[in-house]
Amino acid sequence: MLRGFAVLGILIVNIQGFARVASAFLNPTSGRVLAGADLWTWGAIYLFADTKFISIFSLLFGAGIALMSERMEQRGVSGASIHCRRNAWLLAFGLVHAYLIWHGDILVTYAVCGFLLYPLRNLEPRKLLWIGGCSMAFVIPLWSLLGFSMPYWPEAERAALMADWAPTADALDAEIAAFRGDWTGQLRARAPIALSLQTSAFLGLLLWRAGGMMLVGMAMYRLGVLAAARPTAFYRRLVVVGLAAGLPLAAAGTAYKIHVDFALDRAMFQGSLFNYVGSVGVFLAYLGLVMLMVKGGRLPRLQRRLAATGRMALTNYITQSLICSLVFHGHGLELFERVGGPGQVAIVAGIWMLQLAWSPWWLARFRFGPLEWLWRSLTYMKRQPMRV
Repeated sequence: MLRGFAVLGILIVNIQGFARVASAFLNPTSGRVLAGADLWTWGAIYLFADTKFISIFSLLFGAGIALMSERMEQRGVSGASIHCRRNAWLLAFGLVHAYLIWHGDILVTYAVCGFLLYPLRNLEPRKLLWIGGCSMAFVIPLWSLLGFSMPYWPEAERAALMADWAPTADALDAEIAAFRGDWTGQLRARAPIALSLQTSAFLGLLLWRAGGMMLVGMAMYRLGVLAAARPTAFYRRLVVVGLAAGLPLAAAGTAYKIHVDFALDRAMFQGSLFNYVGSVGVFLAYLGLVMLMVKGGRLPRLQRRLAATGRMALTNYITQSLICSLVFHGHGLELFERVGGPGQVAIVAGIWMLQLAWSPWWLARFRFGPLEWLWRSLTYMKRQPMRV
């Protein structure tokens, strides 16, 4: 259920990366005036979704590593080789996704972190929480240093960063033309963006945040937090404390970025730290809400649909990209940079309804989602049974 909740929630953030130029993901004023309904939509997504759902997704990927390792040990099988094959194929899926479909892929990050963090899987939960927390916290001094030192950077470095933050009109027109054009033109525009995310963004953010969350996920799995096994009062505290601590920080970050008009020297690094820290409280509150829904038996039909969506998380994640590429890019409806915030939300709602409907329908007939079946078959080097 939690995985289904996360994979649906990720789309409300990712839709901005499909619909708009790459620079607009961090700087929504790039290429347009952010006002009216677009401003309110961006603010709501940034406050309630940005960094929150990807945190849950990362947490669950780490929990999955711990779960698989535990099951292999119970069977008396060495799980290292299976883990390596599983991760290697995930890396291959991610590279195909990033370069051929959408540059904002997260699977490559998970695969690389999975290789790096696997040796830590058997640490005590307390140690996993400490290491994971320190990993996530490392970004705070790193970004603070980058932000405060920016006035002293060489002029060429600042100009290059500004070109990424707020490209010229000619650069924006070229990117728009590329993504509204044929697939080969999209590939030429997509490849450098994907490479940047897999190198500089990975080293400057994703390794520490996603890797840290994966370690926390391993610990939470061992502590029973993700199985709704803790007392109801525990999850209520998660909700209350998480929202009380996290939401004001995220709101302050949202207001600050708008107040400084998304100025590079104030909004990119220091301005993002409010939400970076606040998102921890908010995502923990979301986790608590889902667990309370399970423990209370509330909305059973929605629970079943979320669970089915989560069992097919890889298929649904890639399907979201395929649908959005057909909606926004040149081999489809060519709506790139033609749909405002409210329109993007409407498209997301339509995809949510589709995936909540088709996931239980599919799993009533088949054991796995299509990509889950392929991934599992490749991991175990044996064709897996598909029919129920």
